[in-house]
Amino acid sequence: MTAADSYFQTERHGPVLRLTLSRPDKRNAMGPAFWDGMAPQIEAIDADLDVRCEVLDGAGASFTAGLDLMQMAGTLPIDLGPAAPDGRKQAALHALIRRMQAAISSVERCRVPVIAAVHGHCLGGGVDLITACDIRYCAADAVFGVRETRLAMVADVGTLQRLPAIVGPGRARELVFTGRDFGAEEALRIGLVDRVLPDAEALREAALQTAREIAANAPLAVEGAKRVLVEADRARVEASLEYVATWNAAHLRTRDLGAAFAAFASRTPPDFEGR
Repeated sequence: MTAADSYFQTERHGPVLRLTLSRPDKRNAMGPAFWDGMAPQIEAIDADLDVRCEVLDGAGASFTAGLDLMQMAGTLPIDLGPAAPDGRKQAALHALIRRMQAAISSVERCRVPVIAAVHGHCLGGGVDLITACDIRYCAADAVFGVRETRLAMVADVGTLQRLPAIVGPGRARELVFTGRDFGAEEALRIGLVDRVLPDAEALREAALQTAREIAANAPLAVEGAKRVLVEADRARVEASLEYVATWNAAHLRTRDLGAAFAAFASRTPPDFEGR
């Protein structure tokens, strides 16, 4: 079993498949195992025509804490020192961002509807992930945050492309620019989630029940409806994903990013200079 395989757990409920992010000791942080494994998981679902709906949730105390900065730091082709920019590293960074984008976009393009069931923390990359889902439920303890600006980054794997269409452009800008955390009731009020359940157990049962209702409908009609809905906005999303990948390949390497990584490692507030 590979690390990517061990990150995910699957459970069948008749025509419904439950896919669980399973790295609970790290709050399901999204390291290489997630980015390598997400698209193959979706490919397996697409190939199994007996699956008519998917529920995506997280093991342990949280849905996901987002990008695993410590694990991913070793894979990022970025030199935070004073050396001159390296064109090969910039091209490699662009390719890496595009591959990470594809992992998230695979969820949006999954053959069947995907219901996100969020409890605990859903931060950074977790918001990228749930905005690619078709339906979003959460537990009352859910905490959301688009934190990339607090880490001297431009979010580049889907939130900036999909969140404005879900919550509205103004609300999306406020959440992105401040990077603040917000809870379940606000998420419901702004339309990020469709239902709030009392706890994780009630959340999963509600998500499974909705998935069963979807699975009871004509599967080809459901698949067709999803395909049409996704295709209606696919060109805009894809163009914007390419743009942000190009932007970050050129601009991600900053002194502020180095300060953010150092602050994260030392658990101290960063001092950003705008350089």
